[in-house]
Amino acid sequence: MSTVHNDHDYKLLRGAENYFLDLKRSIRIWQEFRYGFRNLNKVGKCVTIFGSARFKEDNPYYKLAYQTAFEVGKAGYAVMTGGGPGIMEAANKGAKNAGALSIGCNIELPVEQTPNPYTDVTLRFHHFFVRKVMLLKYSTAFILMPGGFGTMDEVFEVATLIQTRKVCNFPMIVMGSDYWKEIGPFMRKTMVAQGTISESDLDIVKIADDPSEALRLIQTPYECP
Repeated sequence: MSTVHNDHDYKLLRGAENYFLDLKRSIRIWQEFRYGFRNLNKVGKCVTIFGSARFKEDNPYYKLAYQTAFEVGKAGYAVMTGGGPGIMEAANKGAKNAGALSIGCNIELPVEQTPNPYTDVTLRFHHFFVRKVMLLKYSTAFILMPGGFGTMDEVFEVATLIQTRKVCNFPMIVMGSDYWKEIGPFMRKTMVAQGTISESDLDIVKIADDPSEALRLIQTPYECP
């Protein structure tokens, strides 16, 4: 795997190093958090949409993300994504065309991820974990579109935070049910059966393939612990 000199996560996670070097890094991490907090603290009500960077404009999931973001934006919500291509681009484009605030939290990668052109607010982060905090902190609903390892990480991160009551019981909506059809049986027949999650944990995730249904779920009242 190729790396670049400014790959901050790579350098941070490569093992124990000099204490003062790590202290210096901690200050930079604090500055990155401050950068995000300063630029996002007046976002208002917001929905984060996660999904693959690899889908092109003619892909059905790209079109679904666009239409969903458009509906969400028309309802008065800002839309936040990871700011890159694919599903993220589709969602930002849909929000922008709906006249809603469109936000992209981009990440610096060894293979450059270029910000899409449909954001009103574009932030750029060095660390995945800082970026993830921003994507979670400012939203009260999460839409999970089809994606790869990164999206799977986000799916289970959101579910874990809701399960452990680290966040409110925000709507967590999975869209593109054909893509996810093997995960549901795995969770029920293996995870629940083996006792690694509870039957009630399955209720955390809602499934919708229609943008109007996704919007209805977003607008459903939720509980905070």
